[in-house]
Amino acid sequence: MYDNITTTPATNSTTDEQWHNVVTKVTISTIMIFIIVAAILGNLLVIVSVMRNRKLRIITNYFVVSLALADMLVAMVAMTFNYSVQISGKWLFGRFMCDFWNSMDVYFSTVSILHLSCISVDRYFAIVKPLKYLMYMTKKVVAIMLVVIWTGPVVLLLPIYMGWYTTKEHLEEMEKNRELQECSWIANKPYGIISSSVSFWIPCAIMICMYLAIFREANRQEKALFTRQGNAMLLHQNNTNGDMLSNSGGSSKNLTMHEVNQGLHHTPTKDRNIMKMKREHKAARTLGIIMGVFILCWLPFFVWYVTTTLCKSCYNPEVLVTTVFWIGYFNSTLNPVIYAYFNKEFREAFKNTLECIFCSCRRRSSDLDGLDVRRPSIRYDDRTRSVYSETYLKNIDRRSSEYGSSL
Repeated sequence: MYDNITTTPATNSTTDEQWHNVVTKVTISTIMIFIIVAAILGNLLVIVSVMRNRKLRIITNYFVVSLALADMLVAMVAMTFNYSVQISGKWLFGRFMCDFWNSMDVYFSTVSILHLSCISVDRYFAIVKPLKYLMYMTKKVVAIMLVVIWTGPVVLLLPIYMGWYTTKEHLEEMEKNRELQECSWIANKPYGIISSSVSFWIPCAIMICMYLAIFREANRQEKALFTRQGNAMLLHQNNTNGDMLSNSGGSSKNLTMHEVNQGLHHTPTKDRNIMKMKREHKAARTLGIIMGVFILCWLPFFVWYVTTTLCKSCYNPEVLVTTVFWIGYFNSTLNPVIYAYFNKEFREAFKNTLECIFCSCRRRSSDLDGLDVRRPSIRYDDRTRSVYSETYLKNIDRRSSEYGSSL
């Protein structure tokens, strides 16, 4: 009896530790499953929404759809194998699948960041060099860029299957243990430096340079627009005789009353240009946020990767490895959330797609497309009527009435 009493505290301690381990494993498992499912469904929603809504079928979104596909494959291939390791505590699939998992992990993460690099180049031309954008960023050019994105990182896969990526000691250990119980990633210095530079450091440097130029140009355009509108209003208030106006500094740039009125009054062409500029700036902001989140998610992993590659004796706990991997994986889940929160057009497209899924999809998939068709039927004021003929307006009204039944 006394023996039972003395062993009870130890037994309780062991039981508590077991319950703590179970609760920890269940919590971690739930978080990982959520990240995987959210990444798959969220990125699938992006792809389906762009396919269903013509308004989203612009050149930039070709990259977005391709990026969503890469993120979805990260969830389906890389995350699932990592999840099995975290739950079972060992590798269950043999040597070849270990190399396959490592190679696909490297491949898809590289593909993702190359997509973001191409998106930053696309936004650079759209905002900084808008006159050259349509000439350079054609569908053919975009297709070539996407082919390069998906085929270029293949060069990083060959060293993994040939055993050139790791150290000699690690390779010998894997050869001895045919029944592989652990699939660890140990890269040698040449492969670690080259792969991290190609996959992260060089593309990130390109993206940062591009977005710095983009935001400088966006701020310059907005300031120039507000300055011109403010000067036009000021000149209109102080001068009503229609004579030539000049500024007090004797500048050679003069404004007539006709130019002032053009600055004050809205015309369809000017409104379209302003709306286009705002859309480009909004897209640049959204994609800039995506780039920033990507860097924040993957920077810890690549810092760990380079550090452990160069310093083999550094402290490297298993919990740190798991954390940096899953923070990087979490980026694949965040991109659709960023689209929905910061981009109204994507938000409307997501809402429309989900309504079709959960509400029997009674409306046609072109509901959002009709918004663009209805815009010409907005009531025109007297200034607009002086630009468009009455016949043209009647044709537009007739077109809008034809599409009205579908809205």
